[in-house]
Amino acid sequence: MRVLRYAWAAPTTMLGLAFLPLALLTGGGCQYIRGVLEVYGGGVAWLLQNATLLKGGAAAMTLGHVILGVDRITLECVRAHERIHVRQSEHWGPMFIPAYLLAAAWAWARGGDPYFDNRFEREAYRRARLPRVARRP
Repeated sequence: MRVLRYAWAAPTTMLGLAFLPLALLTGGGCQYIRGVLEVYGGGVAWLLQNATLLKGGAAAMTLGHVILGVDRITLECVRAHERIHVRQSEHWGPMFIPAYLLAAAWAWARGGDPYFDNRFEREAYRRARLPRVARRP
């Protein structure tokens, strides 16, 4: 069954793996923890902090069985939340990214926040038992 979960999420995982050389060639690193590759630092940190739609950037992002993070300490702090996204990727397979973006658009169209009111984020915060970060003005 585990092989099927990896195969179903593989298209999204491959996208995440594309960031591995960027991290390694720019001073970042990686670690493999319980079936998930965590890639952090270097150019990956810069992208998360400067090239996302979130004010102030993102601490981490999950793409299949790859979690991108600004650094190792941050990954420890957000691991439970990001692991929920790994499970969502296993469930949705190649449709995870389109479904996530559609959920963000739906939240925004209803007057909500595309991140905090996104059903995938709400589930990850709830199941990881983490408080939602206060919205920034």
